[in-house]
Amino acid sequence: MYTNIEQRACDLAVFIIENKATVRSAAKHFGISKSTVHKDLTERLPRLNPSLFRQVRELLDINKAERHIRGGLATRRKYKGDE
Repeated sequence: MYTNIEQRACDLAVFIIENKATVRSAAKHFGISKSTVHKDLTERLPRLNPSLFRQVRELLDINKAERHIRGGLATRRKYKGDE
């Protein structure tokens, strides 16, 4: 459990950048909710570290553009029984 919210926001950003992770996977890794990840990255991080925010923003935009594809693939796996 993080006591320093600012450090958590920076750690989340680094994790997402290094692993090209999604908000959902970062939330699972850190044991927090998706909304907390989103709030840390979009509201807290720009004030704390603008250059890190710009890097993570690029990945978040890419993930947002591709999410409909990932959702379709997950549905396909669900009904075909693929893993």
